Amino acid sequence: MKASDLMIRCLEEEGVERIYGVPGEENADFMISLINSHIEFILCRHEQAAAFMADAYGRLTGKAGVCLGTLGPGVTNLLTGIADGNMDRAPVVAIIGQGSTKRLHKESHQIMDSIRMCEPISKWSQTILAAGTITEIVRKAFKIAEEEKPGLTVIELPEDIAKEDVDNKPMTRTTVRRPAADHKAVSLAADLIGEAKNPIILAGNGAIRKRAANQLTKLAHNLGVGVVNTFMGKGAISMDDDHCLYTMGLGQGDYNNLAFDTADLVISCGYDLVEYAPGKWNRTNKEDKKIIHMDFWAAEVDRDYLPDVEIVGDLADGLWQLNKLLEKRHKEKLPLFDIKTRGNLRTQLTEDFAAEKDDQSCPMKPQKILWDVRQVMGPSDILLSDVGAHKMWISRYYQCQEPNTCLISNGFCTMGFAMPGSIGAKYAYPDRKILSISGDAGFAMNVQELETAVRLKLNIVAMVWVDGEYGLIKWKQQDGFDGKHSDLAFGNPNFAKLAEAYGMWGKEISSADQLVPALEEAFSLDGPALIAVPVDYDENRKLTARLGEIEIPS
Repeated sequence: MKASDLMIRCLEEEGVERIYGVPGEENADFMISLINSHIEFILCRHEQAAAFMADAYGRLTGKAGVCLGTLGPGVTNLLTGIADGNMDRAPVVAIIGQGSTKRLHKESHQIMDSIRMCEPISKWSQTILAAGTITEIVRKAFKIAEEEKPGLTVIELPEDIAKEDVDNKPMTRTTVRRPAADHKAVSLAADLIGEAKNPIILAGNGAIRKRAANQLTKLAHNLGVGVVNTFMGKGAISMDDDHCLYTMGLGQGDYNNLAFDTADLVISCGYDLVEYAPGKWNRTNKEDKKIIHMDFWAAEVDRDYLPDVEIVGDLADGLWQLNKLLEKRHKEKLPLFDIKTRGNLRTQLTEDFAAEKDDQSCPMKPQKILWDVRQVMGPSDILLSDVGAHKMWISRYYQCQEPNTCLISNGFCTMGFAMPGSIGAKYAYPDRKILSISGDAGFAMNVQELETAVRLKLNIVAMVWVDGEYGLIKWKQQDGFDGKHSDLAFGNPNFAKLAEAYGMWGKEISSADQLVPALEEAFSLDGPALIAVPVDYDENRKLTARLGEIEIPS
């Protein structure tokens, strides 16, 4: 068969259901071969958006999302999106076109070394230089992308190789078991727990993958200790569980950050340092504070993160082993600690989240918007947050009952992620409500994908918080420069008319009581919807001031 046909067969063997992308002249053979496949091609309006779709799909399913771009500017357009997937631990396979191998050695139209460009942001990248290597390269790309910690792999297919004849067949996809945790390390961890007086659990991005959340919740109950999650660890333990002490990650710190100051043992589970530097939470008592590191990889070397024990291997297995050992050692004595000692802390945060729930001002306060959103979204529904001031509010105020129901880009922190990402999320879970929340700056970066959603008749809801400024940058500058900030203002379209121009439903909120009915109507539609909400970002510095004065509730 033709090499491009073989490559499609290999993708089918990997279980690929769809590819998101923008084709070009150099991957024409691949696209024609795709016509005869059951794999659906999702034609996007920008390669970066296609990468975000694959990113969200991969994070939600654990199966590699696949995106495609052509050579030159097609690859450079992909870069931001695929870098986001790699640093946020999403399995993604990017397929990029390339000119003929007969002109790669010289100055030639649109030719550049795309693989070298992708290498620093990927786990593995490779050019197909012979048709006979396609089967191995595709199998390796998916294996590496999906194994812990997941990330990006890149396959480059030159146009002349795609046309070659080849006599080969796809390699069979196999399941690889993750290595089990070392029992000696588990035993040492149990020793530290037995000696501790005031332990706390830190749940990161890894805690919501590979069934680890169930065992983490069991550990919290066995110990009777609180769990604080990072931005990307939301749902590792349910917001309704008394052991949940909500989300940590604000630069100013929060009530739960201060709880780490008095802890003598931190059990970190799936914690990614790319999310939140350990120096932000490991601020005091460092010499006496013990750390147990539990993750798929060994701990990163960091002056503020020096684990006394590292349990490296499958996280769910490590937690299971630790739970079994604690149950064996302590039998009728579990839980070892009293979660009620964290009751005031949890109550303080819970009451804080609800403080503005009845506020009727417009522009709306961020707290009120998120309270209303949480009432409309079910436990399994999925919210995707873009990057900006709204992300900080979502991180603190929007809590989750299940893993992977709030996707936040906090490894690479990429504006423009949420709305196109919601298309990938809808394909991952077509029966769930999918809501993206973006600032008016980040939303405009990939606004063109509204057309994609309309064309595909996808019921995704895009919410835009409107303030006409780069709100997070303003917030940071004001905090750092005594209230001063540079010129960060810009204009906006009429969002209702923008939606109408794309042939979709849209509404601009003009009073607080309109938001919940607008969300309910938007989710009842057959296609996409756009809701613009004026937001009162005067609340930003009020939050900064309040968090700067907090004390641990006794």
